[in-house]
Amino acid sequence: MTKFIVTTINPDNEKLTRFHYDNATSELTRETGEPLVQAVEVTERAHVPVVSRQTPLGKTSPRTLKISLGLSCNYDCEYCSQRFVPRAEETNPGDVQAFIDGLDAWVTSPPEKVEFWGGEPLVYIKTMRPLAEAIKAKFPKADLSVITNGSLLSDDINEWLDRMGFSVGISHDGPGQRVRGPDPLQDPQQRSAIMALYARLAPQRRISFNAMVNRKNASRAAIQRFFIELTGDPKVPIGEGSFVDAYDEGGIAHSLQPYEFHPYRSLAFHEIRTGQAANVQAVNSKTASFINSIRSRRPASSLGQKCGMDKSDSIAVDLRGNVLTCQNVSAASTAPNGQAHRIGRVTDLAGVKLDTSTHWSKRADCPTCPMLQICQGSCMFLEGPLWDRSCDNAFSDAVPIFAAGIEFLTGQIPVHIEGMFREDRKDIFGISEYSPDIQGATQKPVRKPFPIPVVSV
Repeated sequence: MTKFIVTTINPDNEKLTRFHYDNATSELTRETGEPLVQAVEVTERAHVPVVSRQTPLGKTSPRTLKISLGLSCNYDCEYCSQRFVPRAEETNPGDVQAFIDGLDAWVTSPPEKVEFWGGEPLVYIKTMRPLAEAIKAKFPKADLSVITNGSLLSDDINEWLDRMGFSVGISHDGPGQRVRGPDPLQDPQQRSAIMALYARLAPQRRISFNAMVNRKNASRAAIQRFFIELTGDPKVPIGEGSFVDAYDEGGIAHSLQPYEFHPYRSLAFHEIRTGQAANVQAVNSKTASFINSIRSRRPASSLGQKCGMDKSDSIAVDLRGNVLTCQNVSAASTAPNGQAHRIGRVTDLAGVKLDTSTHWSKRADCPTCPMLQICQGSCMFLEGPLWDRSCDNAFSDAVPIFAAGIEFLTGQIPVHIEGMFREDRKDIFGISEYSPDIQGATQKPVRKPFPIPVVSV
């Protein structure tokens, strides 16, 4: 782990100040060692498993159960993480009863969340209906959720989703949807069904529009404006909101180029600190988590991967009883480290071994990265060039969160980080001689964009 010297600038008088930051404990101190933030006492955190091919993780009865219905989709989006994943044999309604009948053998306590995944889940509506109804009957207190592109919604499906208590995410990139793929909002019938579902579920806080950021759709403020104008709701929830990972050539094409790193960070920071991305889930959750990591001196040993699938009680399965690395792969696919993404069977949960993934502490750069407490190691199973590009995206996406968190706590804006990590990442906004002109990013904001509750995260 590493300690860093963070040079900051006061946006009011351009005075430079240096702080010390330790990514092992997320402590932020003055050069004298004096803490900048009063520590908040929280319950001692357990160490997370360090998962790798050599140290695989077992699975237990799930608190979060992710059910993969299959990877078929009626769209072919440019940077979909599943686009080139080999398909397993399709499941169908005939698989539902055997799956339900077998649950008692491995789900020994009711799950808190059950998620239904595709592909496009509504392609499988004839399977999803009886499956979800049986799950709801068996685990009535479980939260049900689904993410859909929205193109297959109808009055009948909307009523069913509402009655079943589903939380729904509509995958749509707002003004950048044309970069991603087809746009259901351009079809009057599809648009009507999406807006009808929003009208049903928004008052219950059970719907969001889930947008991803990429090099051609880089402005969260533009995304937020798009959905506010679409819905007429100034508080419209925007799920996801992080920069894309590079799972294939499409992901690489939409990743940041080196000359775009600094402009993107400056834009994202400006939008965060001025409240123009206040509806974006990724901004709010990551900034709050980072600020509270400083307040509570969160040990890096308690940090799992960002997706949460390195938890023993988070399980992805298909209807044939195969246990998978995550919901974005299939029983027929292989991880970049050469291990099968089919990591076991629910009929032998004790034999399940997550050996397809690499904990951040086993990566070359993560332990010495100042963004560790925010990034949490990016995608846990990527390797090679795809990992490298995803890492670059994740670093640039974390910098604005890092800067916004430190400004929130100190009133100072980080501009340079010194330490034992990549030289090309130290000048975080590309500011020669620490000039305060970062495309307006250091201008004094009208207001703080969000209150940060003290929570144990």
